[in-house]
Amino acid sequence: MKATTISAPGAHRPDSDRPVLMLLPGMVCNGRAWRDQARHLAGRCEPRIADYGGARHMTDMARAVLAQAPDRFLLAGHSMGARVAMEVQRLAPERVLGLCFAGTECGPSPAGEAGRRETESRDALLAVARQQGMPAMARRWLPALIPEARLADEQLVEDILTMIAEHSPDQLEAHIAAGATRPDSRAVLRAIATPTLLLAGAEDRLRPPAAHREMAALIPDARLVEIPGAGHMLTMENPEAVNAALDEWVAATRPLCSRGAAPTPARPVNVD
Repeated sequence: MKATTISAPGAHRPDSDRPVLMLLPGMVCNGRAWRDQARHLAGRCEPRIADYGGARHMTDMARAVLAQAPDRFLLAGHSMGARVAMEVQRLAPERVLGLCFAGTECGPSPAGEAGRRETESRDALLAVARQQGMPAMARRWLPALIPEARLADEQLVEDILTMIAEHSPDQLEAHIAAGATRPDSRAVLRAIATPTLLLAGAEDRLRPPAAHREMAALIPDARLVEIPGAGHMLTMENPEAVNAALDEWVAATRPLCSRGAAPTPARPVNVD
């Protein structure tokens, strides 16, 4: 497995002065989900899209990210990718210079009726993927991913459907398995000691702003930005607003990213 590096046309900073930004996609997402942000930030960072391979557990995904990353790096994750980022932070906090969590939550897999509904919903999507193909599964899932008003946006819809269809049913199954065993990451969030940005789609029904407000209350000095008009695929729906928030976050991490600077010491958190 190897991360995909996004080149920076016209970037003249030496690599040692351009921190690596590891970008972690969500369930059956890929670099398309972070495309606009990678292009926007490529002059100041070295964006790399992480590859989880065939991992079926958040911790294994996090280990794959760490294997693809340099000694120290910035870290941003969307949806499932943000949960993987929390695991990276748990395993190796001394390597992470700054964190961005987008469209996510921090609790464990739900129990009881909520857990049953989540399992049934995801199993139904997997059944469609295996029986009718990933394009059909993507069309079935789409109304949960973006607000109803955006379903008429042909370019956005095409980008999302194409991205999902670039995955296989086996990859979908692996991502569902990882999500089904996601841990309680609240202790990890409380221990964060680096600049942290939370991005919430104002109209996200899967991971609503309330979930991000809960995380913001746990993370010391975290900044929360609600992205207007966006649902779960906020990085693709309103890239301009996401990019503006990321600009400020990257600027806040510059002291840590400067040559020779060391991040604030932090100890790995054991949540097993």
